[in-house]
Amino acid sequence: MKWAEAIALPTNEESEALLRIRHSSSHVMAQAVQKLFKGTKCTIGPWIEKGFYYDFDPPEGRPFKDTDLRKIKKEMGKIISYGLPFVEEVVSYEEARRRIEAQDEPYKLEILETIARDPAAPITIWHTGEPGDKRGWWDLCAGPHVGSTADLPAEAIELESIAGAYWRGDEARPMLTRIYGTAWETVEQLEEHRRLRVEAARRDHRKIGKALDLFSIQQDAGGGLVHWHPKGSRVRRIMEDYWKDCHYEGGCELLYTHTLIAASLDLWKTSGHFDFYADGMFNAMEVEGAQYQLKPMNCPFHVLIYKDEPKSYRDLPLRWGELGTVYRYERSGTLNGLFRVRGFTQDDAHIFCLPEQLTAEILGILGVLDLTETILTKFGFAEYEVMLSTRPEKAVGSDEIWERATGALEGALQQKGWSYGVDEGGGAFYGPKIDIKIRDAIGRLWQCSTIQCDFNLPERFDMEYASADGTKERPIMVHRAIFGSLERFFGVLLESTAGDFPFWLAPVQLRLLPVVSDDFKPYCDGVIARARRLGLRAEVDVGGRSLSKQIKIANKEKVPLYAVVGAKEVEGGTLSFQARTPAGLVDGGTLPVEVALPRLELASKSGAAAIDVLLSSGDAEDADAAAPASA
Repeated sequence: MKWAEAIALPTNEESEALLRIRHSSSHVMAQAVQKLFKGTKCTIGPWIEKGFYYDFDPPEGRPFKDTDLRKIKKEMGKIISYGLPFVEEVVSYEEARRRIEAQDEPYKLEILETIARDPAAPITIWHTGEPGDKRGWWDLCAGPHVGSTADLPAEAIELESIAGAYWRGDEARPMLTRIYGTAWETVEQLEEHRRLRVEAARRDHRKIGKALDLFSIQQDAGGGLVHWHPKGSRVRRIMEDYWKDCHYEGGCELLYTHTLIAASLDLWKTSGHFDFYADGMFNAMEVEGAQYQLKPMNCPFHVLIYKDEPKSYRDLPLRWGELGTVYRYERSGTLNGLFRVRGFTQDDAHIFCLPEQLTAEILGILGVLDLTETILTKFGFAEYEVMLSTRPEKAVGSDEIWERATGALEGALQQKGWSYGVDEGGGAFYGPKIDIKIRDAIGRLWQCSTIQCDFNLPERFDMEYASADGTKERPIMVHRAIFGSLERFFGVLLESTAGDFPFWLAPVQLRLLPVVSDDFKPYCDGVIARARRLGLRAEVDVGGRSLSKQIKIANKEKVPLYAVVGAKEVEGGTLSFQARTPAGLVDGGTLPVEVALPRLELASKSGAAAIDVLLSSGDAEDADAAAPASA
């Protein structure tokens, strides 16, 4: 079901006024907290995507509770009503240190020391109220802010929740209390945000995954490790098969590399992963005197396969893909359902090509952008936010190769006709990249797909090909992921559909509901056997329940199509259908089994809605016509 926004909500990037409101709201919240809870220490209070937060170290023996939020919000209202101006003051390091020490703010002192490392960075203090105003407050801050507290729309500000957060994100540092808030330009925007928040909670993939018996993450078996149940495994298999088929059609060969024990540490040191990602890798283990590591990523193994035999320019481009399971050490506090796990399967693919082949490979008739669009659209994601990231200050590779690769990425985006933003200096140290965020059914953006040029690994692994004149040259390596990871993409898909998978993807496509199970079971079993031979995922209700109960359970389990079987259907060799649609239940009519099942087979293969094909004339042409363009 497509979620229709009543009000378009602005973002911080689109509205500097909104950004100022949110940053100023965090200051007013901190001022209110320190007035109400004497002895509270402040740390940082930034704006974020949907609002703001502030991290506090509350007085000993007085942790903040959810019930405190109303009290804090009330005090914020008083401060806003004073109409205190926001005033910026530039101070010296010595003066800032003196003031911070006088207020006994150790976290602010640490922030000051960080700022002072850059002698060119100004040290600014923002006052809420004129300096010296007893009703005021100040913070070490770079701004920006609104003109005065009177400019804050008090009724469009809300405090939402309390959470824990380590200082500087370091588990060895103190645990702080984080208060989250949201702020908008108007009350109407706040109401829309609340509505979307409720809808997002209803779509929580963890709840839906449990309710539909799709997967579980069991602490007894280790946090962050996903167990796929039968129904979830069916959907995953369909995702994998479709991904593989698209890659074969696009001229990409599939690889299989190590799953658990990946390689000795020397490999990760050569690739650079050990230096950059050691904290995210599980501890090494010793095997016959050598150190081995759980695989954190697939890239080095594709490089090793490339190097297994000498390559000529005639061999390139090479396109290799792998659904490779990797393991990364994520702290327990960061784990989040399918969105952040310790073991996950990446849909990695790599292209090894000549510099002059890069643009064609990124775009091309079977290129990366086309393939990305094909796969994402198939799963219902047709709106994207695209960002091109260019060379950072510190990077490997010559200016010439960076310009060539960046130009190839930009040229491909322009030829594709996609609008995109440019993140100047936001590329990885090893090459420019394209990042694609998909928009779900309720308007949220999710980072999934990425396309990255890499000049680093070919150099580190001394990758070569023989050019036309016989000299040895380096290939360009392109990393590409479309899902990102199967687990995370599955979670996004689950929340976007709210568990109502399209017919072609549903774990159970058809369920038969016998009016009297014992009498009609042989007929149902025969229909199910025929349906499964056609590749349909069909089943019969377990029996022993009234028809109304069976219908209720089928709807609760979000089965897209069910058919009632009674004496009339058995006698006539028919099925009487009901279909779940975004508009509600739709009567699919009564059809002979030999007519209905082939039509459903066509719907499943084409991606069409089952009800559209059931009500069509049933031939392939009509089924294709009923299919959405994304199929």
